[in-house]
Amino acid sequence: MIKLFKVKEKQRELAENSNGKPPVKKQSAGELRLHKDISELNLPKTCSISFPNGKDDLMNFEVTIRPDDGYYLGGTFTFTFQISSIYPHEAPKVKCKTKVYHPNIDLDGNVCLNILREDWKPVLNINTIIYGLYHLFTEPNHEDPLNREAAAVLRDNPKMFESNVRRAMAGGYVGPTFFTRCI
Repeated sequence: MIKLFKVKEKQRELAENSNGKPPVKKQSAGELRLHKDISELNLPKTCSISFPNGKDDLMNFEVTIRPDDGYYLGGTFTFTFQISSIYPHEAPKVKCKTKVYHPNIDLDGNVCLNILREDWKPVLNINTIIYGLYHLFTEPNHEDPLNREAAAVLRDNPKMFESNVRRAMAGGYVGPTFFTRCI
């Protein structure tokens, strides 16, 4: 049986101890680790981080990558990061918001990056993931694809792949799929 008077008494004590301020929300271990990771970020000039829900919601943020080399030179690609409360024991959920013609990113924004799946280890951090994503744009990998059609074109006809990437980034169709401009 719940003792209501004890609950009320506890609430009164908390209110008195807060000195008129709202009670401080205790951070989870995942939030503490993420705070550390973000404070130690060492991003390349071509990458930036933003918090669309405000700085109070560290567990959800966006990273924008602007490759300065390779097929995707000049493009702007935004990724959403969702971090669980048990981070770093569980890899962040990362999705690409920008529809992109890429062998390692499908049309729904799912990303094929080994450190986000089977090779995730708690010693890895947000910085490592961002560099991994950046590397996908400078060195797309046709050997482990999510978009098999793009991977086949990259493997068999790199010039055609480059043409398809340029068409997609400029805003146009590649086959039956329309891509919005991201240059």
